[in-house]
Amino acid sequence: MQTMETLVSEKNSLLKEVRRASARGSLTTDGLAVAEGFHLLEEALRSRCEISVVIAAEPVKTTVAAHVRGLKHTRVVVVTENNFEKLAATETPQGVIALVRPPTWTLDQLLRGRPLVAMLDGIQDPGNAGAIVRAAEAFGATGAAFLSGSVNPYNPKCLRASAGSLFRLPVAASLDESLFSVALEQKRVRLFAAHPRAEKLIFETDLTGACAIVIGAEGRGVTPSLQRRATGVRIPTSGVESLNAAVAAGILLYEASRQRTRKSGDTGRP
Repeated sequence: MQTMETLVSEKNSLLKEVRRASARGSLTTDGLAVAEGFHLLEEALRSRCEISVVIAAEPVKTTVAAHVRGLKHTRVVVVTENNFEKLAATETPQGVIALVRPPTWTLDQLLRGRPLVAMLDGIQDPGNAGAIVRAAEAFGATGAAFLSGSVNPYNPKCLRASAGSLFRLPVAASLDESLFSVALEQKRVRLFAAHPRAEKLIFETDLTGACAIVIGAEGRGVTPSLQRRATGVRIPTSGVESLNAAVAAGILLYEASRQRTRKSGDTGRP
């Protein structure tokens, strides 16, 4: 069985660091993501991420030990149920938190091959951001770009909403809009911006080439500077003018995937 240590005091430095990272919505000072729940632990294991520490509540320590059996360099600590509840950010904690080192990605990896990039322009809601990353992986995007002003992708709520996609999909954060736009131009990546009043419908837009799909912030939408650089596209709706950012991103990414799959099938290319 995995060797475990017990932490009694809630003032322990490790527990304080987890609470601090969760409150800030960021990585720990050691660069670790706070991944709460068995699903994220399993996703981290499946994605072969480095798991530095696993914190288990006393009632589920045996179950946790079974999950991490064989991990030689993972520290496993047990805390009281009361102390775990003070760490947890979910309403119904499952009793496990993993501190995971997220992969390091480069812009070249985001823009590899025939790029399809989800570009988050000031998205602040971590649930929306995580759902966008999940949709990006589901529909074959090559990466997700978080422009400056967007939520930290490793905000614990964002990580949960991504359901583990942040452990696999190439992601770049805090990107300067102008510098990233230059990188897109160099790779000949076309920009498409979701806009409820755009003339061009998404189904009439060719998304089979190298492209980045910009999803604007809740409320203000895509910034004017990006609107000028991008081709506006509209999702036809009935009764409502606009959609939730994550829903809009999912539809746009699905359409890009559908077009690309059809084109590949027509030409015989993979």
